[in-house]
Amino acid sequence: MVGAFEQAVLAAMIFVIMLGMGASLTPRDFVLALKRPYGMLIGLVSQYGFMPLIGLILALTLPVSDPIKIGILIMGCMPGGTTSNIFTYFSRGNLALSVLMTVNSTVVGIVAIPLLIVTYVAILTAAGSLSIVVPAQNIIITLILLLVPVAIGMMIRRWNANVGALVELVGSFLGLVFILLLLVTWVPRNWQFLMNTPASVFFGAIGLGILGFLFGYLFSTALKLHPRNARTIALETGIQNGPLAIAIVAFTFVGPLQSIQQQVMAVPALYSLFIVISSTILTLWFRRANAAAEQKIPDALL
Repeated sequence: MVGAFEQAVLAAMIFVIMLGMGASLTPRDFVLALKRPYGMLIGLVSQYGFMPLIGLILALTLPVSDPIKIGILIMGCMPGGTTSNIFTYFSRGNLALSVLMTVNSTVVGIVAIPLLIVTYVAILTAAGSLSIVVPAQNIIITLILLLVPVAIGMMIRRWNANVGALVELVGSFLGLVFILLLLVTWVPRNWQFLMNTPASVFFGAIGLGILGFLFGYLFSTALKLHPRNARTIALETGIQNGPLAIAIVAFTFVGPLQSIQQQVMAVPALYSLFIVISSTILTLWFRRANAAAEQKIPDALL
């Protein structure tokens, strides 16, 4: 499915994406986040509350193989993707809140992702729905290594703000570039696989993002947030970091687990392909919204 060339390109892209993430950060950002934690808390609840739980429910209820269940769980436990910032901008959402949620979920993910995956895998195993052991230590090592480009990006931003802004921009767009790479190289080569893939696998990969949009929007409207912020939280919740999920699968399921690597990777690969379509549709719908309430000053989350 994802060949050696694509994995090598993916590794380089992930490095640059995380570099861009770091270049968007300054010490002041962390201070502001701690002083005004409302947006940060909303993001953490959305990313590491709703999405992993949605992934667990899908894994428990869908008639799919064990590797697909693991893929759904891993995808549900990912932090927000940088492409969510782009869709937030075009949907006229709160871009500052979007960036804060993406950054916080990525940083917190170093600890949260392996804990959530191990916890939910244990639940699946206890329910008799899973018989594969997931090497949590490999996931932890991969995530720790990803902190290196983030730190480098922060140093670049501190050394030269203009260079840092350029690195941030490149990192943001590489998420979309990777999806285009999948479309150009992965889809034609795996067309037969796509044709033979059960509908339940597509439902799990596509439904994860759509349900994330729904729960994120309902959550924010329940909190009576401004429509701009509700749109932002919906997009941030549903758009997970697909390239990061593929990288984690590629570097985690090695050795004895190499045989199921491609099956596990099917979910984040399909998710990455279809999330752009569903996000585009949702963004176009959001842009049509012109309620009177949206003319008010947005709630101060940041």
